[in-house]
Amino acid sequence: MRRTWRWLLGVLIATLPVVALAAWLLLRGSLADLEGEHALPGLSAAVTVERDALGVVTITAGSQADAMRALGRVHAQERYFEMDLMRRSAAGELAALFGPKAIEVDKRMRVHRLRARTDAHLEAALGSNAAAVNAYVEGVNQGLADLSVRPWAYLLLRQAPQPWTASDSVLAGLAMYADLQDPGNRTELALSRIQAVVPPALHALIAHQGSEWDAPLFGEPRGNALLPDAGQLDLRTLAASPASVPVETGAVGSNNFAVAGALTADGRAIVADDMHLGLRAPGLWFRVRLRYPDPQAAGGQVDISGFSLPGLPAVIVGSNGHVAWGFTNSYIDTADFRNEPATAPVTVHEERIAVAGQDDVVFPVRETAWGPILHTHADGSGDALRWVAHLPGAVRLDFADMARAGDLDQALRVADRAGIPAQNLVIGDRSGRIAWRLIGARPDRGPGCAAAGYAPARNDACAPWSLRSDAAPALIDPANHRLWTANGRVLDGASLAVAGNGGYDLGARARQIRDLLAVQDRFDEHDLLAIQLDDRAVMLQRWWALLQQITAHSSDPALQRLHAANAHWEGRASVDSVSYRITRGFRGKVLDAVEGALLAPARAQLGADYLPPRLPELEGVVWPMLEQRPAHLLPPGIDSWDALLAKAARELEADLAGQGPLAQRRWGERNTASICHPVSRALPAFARRALCMPAEPLPGDRDMPRVQAPDFGASQRMVVSPGHEADGIVHMPGGQSGHPLSPYWGAGHEDWVHGRPSPFLPGKAQHVMTLVPAR
Repeated sequence: MRRTWRWLLGVLIATLPVVALAAWLLLRGSLADLEGEHALPGLSAAVTVERDALGVVTITAGSQADAMRALGRVHAQERYFEMDLMRRSAAGELAALFGPKAIEVDKRMRVHRLRARTDAHLEAALGSNAAAVNAYVEGVNQGLADLSVRPWAYLLLRQAPQPWTASDSVLAGLAMYADLQDPGNRTELALSRIQAVVPPALHALIAHQGSEWDAPLFGEPRGNALLPDAGQLDLRTLAASPASVPVETGAVGSNNFAVAGALTADGRAIVADDMHLGLRAPGLWFRVRLRYPDPQAAGGQVDISGFSLPGLPAVIVGSNGHVAWGFTNSYIDTADFRNEPATAPVTVHEERIAVAGQDDVVFPVRETAWGPILHTHADGSGDALRWVAHLPGAVRLDFADMARAGDLDQALRVADRAGIPAQNLVIGDRSGRIAWRLIGARPDRGPGCAAAGYAPARNDACAPWSLRSDAAPALIDPANHRLWTANGRVLDGASLAVAGNGGYDLGARARQIRDLLAVQDRFDEHDLLAIQLDDRAVMLQRWWALLQQITAHSSDPALQRLHAANAHWEGRASVDSVSYRITRGFRGKVLDAVEGALLAPARAQLGADYLPPRLPELEGVVWPMLEQRPAHLLPPGIDSWDALLAKAARELEADLAGQGPLAQRRWGERNTASICHPVSRALPAFARRALCMPAEPLPGDRDMPRVQAPDFGASQRMVVSPGHEADGIVHMPGGQSGHPLSPYWGAGHEDWVHGRPSPFLPGKAQHVMTLVPAR
């Protein structure tokens, strides 16, 4: 028997290298083609595809259709699995890949029936670019077919990729709606429910908009909240439920800003853009340069560089030599709930959710003329949602025509037809002009409707609205030659009343950018990159001083330890800063305590119907409380504001001391990169590292220009002047390729981590591939 076991062990040891070699060869079979000549059916002429040291692709073609066909092939071979996730996440079809654990996730999107809506209005979505989209789709499917082995992630999941369609490209665009806007419109509904059960003065505090940190392009800061007196509101007398953990208040968004030619040495306009999104490996974007003749383009030639989104045949942000542009999320109000009575006409759609490993799940979706019913009440009434993503025109691929724009005015005309999530567009052109414009699909509400939140009862004067993207607010050629946006409020007055508030971010980032732009009168690309990388904690300066004041003369050993560890204020979210981590943690504890107290009465009244709202501008409520110390706004059970602050400090000290000596609790320990491939979560810990970027400490945080969290932050950085692209700077985390054996897995990531300038334009070609028409 022992001899038999030894023989079996020997066979096992001998076969392990063979198995490992076979697995390695199988993985290599799904690597993208980098060189050689390959047939691509449908081409009218040969196309050259070059890759530089970072995997940045340059496609040189004889027509737009050929360029898009080649781009589709490249996207498919480098990123097909990631493209598949985007279309499936928008359509609510993830369970077909991942099995039963994704059913509830799918239901949250399937209720919007985005695939059915896309199929019904596909022609309008493709617009004037149907031929380019169809060429792209055919290129995607050919690129997938040309791989020797299906993309490696499908091997792990034991699934086969499904073909790409034109509808899928529209769904990729709709996936960005789901990322940048709230498909459930929860905060609007949450605030409406709170308003119905709490005193008006309390609701006014919870829903306060604006702060002293506002930095709009139009109008003045709204300022901090005016606190009610004890006759209007006394939290100590209201019934309250224990506070829940507050929801994260950070906003998904971005920074963009620009300087006009009057502020540069040679009259060039410079545009800076960094879009803040969830981070993964590979990165969300794919860097590309497209070159092809086009009689509709300025000079009869397109030469556009920037960031494409795999799944879409377009450069999303970049420069074409004549204009450069970038986006931030606008946070205008793009959705409205309406309470529909039980007697309202309802259509029921039986949505069938495919589930890997088990039978399909039938999911009924009830829908009125207003939209799908997301919540049903005991009396049979329901909350129906109308969201821009539901409607024809939400995605229109005419935005790809930005590649042809020859100047600022032409770019703005393209913006009139852009079907994208509502964004702050900042543009600069070759002549040195700059402009801001609200771009994308927005509600065209009638006179009986208002962008003011939830309608608690059916309002027949407010008819179901459609969309528009033209006639949007704009600021062209600003007198101070500077523009900036960072997800805070931009508008004021009548324009703001029409746009509404979909959750504007605290203005601290925008103000910091605005102030840095104001202190210089000459700029170049490196100056704007320095603003993007600014990790100074301007807003937290006063919080540090407050904490030191509270702990300075305390006899409590815990507060004494905290005071000593926090003695030196570095003033920035640098990876080695102890005081930043302590001060940020203290502010978080205080905000959580106040937010919990403000929301506790609503929790007590609403019970199971309570929804936690997102309150990104709470700083404008809490700070005046700390300045004025009103006893009637203290949380129940707290005797004084000093006691509240001391309690927050003690809790923080206990949390940090539990991790080791306070003097070693640096920000980088808390803010360590966790940027991984989506399937890494399905692997054991020892194998997960191979699908993640290095776990490096990261500078920056959310209320400063250098927005950074472990798995959230600048999904790209770009600083570029149209006509001077050779001087441009770019960063992108996660690399170009989605294949861990590719030389471009993680390429460029270290430059992003450390803020080292990478060139905007592709470098010298390392690999050259030729695509030729099929014989």
